[in-house]
Amino acid sequence: MSVIRLFILGTLAASGPLHGHQIRQQAQADRTDRYTDIQVGSLYGALKRMAREGLVREVRTERIGNRPERTVFEITPEGRHALSAIREEILQKTGLPHDPFDLALKQARDMAEEDLAQIVADRLAALRAQELSWRHQAERADPYLNEAERMITRHLIDRAATEVRWHEDLLNQIPKIAADFREGIGAPVTLAQEPGEARDRPSPPGRRAQPPRGAHP
Repeated sequence: MSVIRLFILGTLAASGPLHGHQIRQQAQADRTDRYTDIQVGSLYGALKRMAREGLVREVRTERIGNRPERTVFEITPEGRHALSAIREEILQKTGLPHDPFDLALKQARDMAEEDLAQIVADRLAALRAQELSWRHQAERADPYLNEAERMITRHLIDRAATEVRWHEDLLNQIPKIAADFREGIGAPVTLAQEPGEARDRPSPPGRRAQPPRGAHP
């Protein structure tokens, strides 16, 4: 699954042959980088890889004035099949990616309470500003959006609002978190494994216990 491939193939399928700079301009015009992880600078490398794989092909080269030559690409039949497959996979995929902040919070046992509280407060302020900015941008852009774009914008704002609420709760819980850390609640435990202990210890969730050697299922 590749979001950048979805964008390039979808853009070429909808707009016809384009060169890399035009695709980049489309990403900026659509504000694609605001709700995806696509970096516009990575489009050129992705185009070359997809050309080698036969998903796009070179149509011609163009030169305007003193600008460098630019290669124009179009989507191939194989690219259209890939577009359908990638789009369907992403539309059907559910679940939220893990936020590395959660692991860092769990590993913050040795941080001073006031330092951890300040970090969370700074994050909260940044998230509030981001939510407010997106709301203002959505209001200005609304007359020019289609309904799909409105729903995408709403999704973006709602996710930011959820993060704001969670960080507000987290900030209130910092004293309790710090107290748990001081008391060693939830701290890692060093487990000394004795012979036979691994066999007797319950299996972790999601992992099936292995029967002893020689046992029949």
